[in-house]
Amino acid sequence: MGTLSDFFDPYLQQTWGNCQGVVLSEASVTLPYPCEQVKAPLKKALAEHLGTPAEISLKSEILAHKTQAGVQPISNIKNIIAVASGKGGVGKSTTALNVALALKAHGAKVGLLDADIHGPNQPGMLAHTGEKPEIIDKQFQPIEHFGLATMSIGYLIDAEQPTIWRGPMVSTALSQMLTDTAWPALDYLIVDMPPGTGDVQLTLSQKIPVSGAVIVTTPQNVALQDAQKGLAMFKKVGIPVLGAVENMAYYHCPACGHDDAIFGQGGGERLAEQFSLPLLGRIPLNSTIRQGADEGKPAVLFADTAIQTAYLDTALQLAVKLSLQARAYADKLLKIKVHHQQE
Repeated sequence: MGTLSDFFDPYLQQTWGNCQGVVLSEASVTLPYPCEQVKAPLKKALAEHLGTPAEISLKSEILAHKTQAGVQPISNIKNIIAVASGKGGVGKSTTALNVALALKAHGAKVGLLDADIHGPNQPGMLAHTGEKPEIIDKQFQPIEHFGLATMSIGYLIDAEQPTIWRGPMVSTALSQMLTDTAWPALDYLIVDMPPGTGDVQLTLSQKIPVSGAVIVTTPQNVALQDAQKGLAMFKKVGIPVLGAVENMAYYHCPACGHDDAIFGQGGGERLAEQFSLPLLGRIPLNSTIRQGADEGKPAVLFADTAIQTAYLDTALQLAVKLSLQARAYADKLLKIKVHHQQE
């Protein structure tokens, strides 16, 4: 018979007794990643390990993690995760939305910030009906879609109106959407970044407390070359890259069952290996994902089981990798007030 301490968590890839984020008691285990979707397999493995039916309660507590030095945390948001790509057209926005919804399905409190000022796609993919954010006490009230608290410049301007702004205006808009929005208490705020390595990325690194970044790429070499630039940028500004997501990794033919690597094969693995990064997930090329984005029906909620599983697995890997990063302790430090006694 084993014990709780020496149970090997298949997601953390270490024993609970050796993981600082796991809290053990006689009747419950608190995990540092959202576990709602994996409670059943965890309890089954735990029962086999203990040699007895597991009457242990499993719950999650998502912790805040370390960000760039000198950047102040944002109230109510534990972790900000940037989803980025080196180039456009790799499905970054679709991935950001579906991963955010997958994290929510795992039991986390999640928000989504569309930081692509020039080309905000999230309102369309969320079937936004033109509602404008309400302003209360000089703060935008985020608009909720599918249980996500969301904000986008697309909520504030007409859909047909181009955003012809210079760099400083773009950076200011991003900062204001983040800090002037009354976000609810969030475990994760997913930031859908614009492609490239320009002004918004620089603002992100200098003013916004980012716990980690995710790079989205497709398998072909030209996409990998641009993804490498994004990786180098985050490394230069001190933001840890939690891993890569290979989008459009393969096409599964529903008629014959054959998998065809239309855009090449192994690109995500090569990128991950070259930079010693985890490959968080491989998302197939599938018309259901495209159709869901066009119709405002995110694939992770409306697609078949295989696509849902791909996004759920990717989101869980992301959450687990973040849980193993260094903690943020600024909010735990003892605050000392000095009172001067009058003579």
